[in-house]
Amino acid sequence: MYLPALPRISADLHAGTSAVQLSVTGCLVGIALGQLVIGPISDRKGRRGPLFLGLGLFIVSSVACSAASSVFVLDGCRFVQGVGGAAGVVISRAIVRDLFEGPTAARFFSTLMLVTGLGPIIAPQIGALILRVTSWRGIFVALAIAGSVLLVVAFAKVPETLPLERRHAGGLRSIVGTMAEVGRDPTFVGYAIVVTLGFGAILAYIAGSSFILQGIYGISPQLFGTIFGINAAGMVVGAQINGHFVHRLGSGPLLSIGLTCMTSGSLLFLLAVSTNWGGLGVILPSLFLVLFGLGFVTPNATALALQNHPQSAGAASALLGSAQFLVGAGLAPLAGIGGNHDALPMGILMMSLAGGATAVRLSLLRATKTKTAVSFESAPITGV
Repeated sequence: MYLPALPRISADLHAGTSAVQLSVTGCLVGIALGQLVIGPISDRKGRRGPLFLGLGLFIVSSVACSAASSVFVLDGCRFVQGVGGAAGVVISRAIVRDLFEGPTAARFFSTLMLVTGLGPIIAPQIGALILRVTSWRGIFVALAIAGSVLLVVAFAKVPETLPLERRHAGGLRSIVGTMAEVGRDPTFVGYAIVVTLGFGAILAYIAGSSFILQGIYGISPQLFGTIFGINAAGMVVGAQINGHFVHRLGSGPLLSIGLTCMTSGSLLFLLAVSTNWGGLGVILPSLFLVLFGLGFVTPNATALALQNHPQSAGAASALLGSAQFLVGAGLAPLAGIGGNHDALPMGILMMSLAGGATAVRLSLLRATKTKTAVSFESAPITGV
């Protein structure tokens, strides 16, 4: 929501562009680290308490952002805001895993993707509308209000989904031990890698597409915004199609379909930018295909990764989410190596990440031997 206000923030706080952009990085790091803390705590204390605490932290830090007197204060408050916001990210996945399994869980993860996919489409427009009537500080006030509404709704409508008998006892050592146990599960690690590499490919697109489409192909900022929205809508549509068919086909086949779309789209993009073949007539559909495929990859790979950890869904969800943000955010800047005159680095990176996710998926298929795992991947399973 505050991205349209970055230039105003820079001028108002007398800060350089890079210092203001650190507020974005700080929030992403806060989301990643917050999941690692809040997820395991929710396995021990239940889902509601940590969720309320995270939302409260989000509200307070949003108010603090609105009152920031320097860019360094803003950067710090944005980090705290990310930590608080991580509660919604990690606990929502844990709640789904508490209540459902198999294709039913994948269907609900598709619904979560509908929400996260709509965010990048509508949030900047909402921020721009707020800027018409107030300053950038008003955006953070609006976020605080939104967080307050969510807190009230969560208190009234979100039940405790983790019963006492399924909670972990012990302190920090127990939490670390639980996360280590999850991390030793090769199936979890494999599907976590699939999700992370797929997410990294999308971050590479986000990081490099504006420079390439506007700098190389001369697309206006307004048209780029339209293209960005269409591609994000493709991801949402893919997730909803996945949710509709997952009970009939199972998570495994739909995951393979998504990876095929992502790899094919990345390959087409790489061929187009490396050989000047087809121009925008090939580049734009190929990018749409990549994001459309992610709508299948994320919910199914997430459901498969969490399937074997009903007793530690918070810790598993935390590891899964943190890996996406940390690894993806670390890889994505490589897409901009070519600046606004060379699209090849972005093409190579997207193809490598999508192809790597596909390779890991194939290795998991070869390693799958148990009847339970096979049936989960290929046949519908009802929710618990």
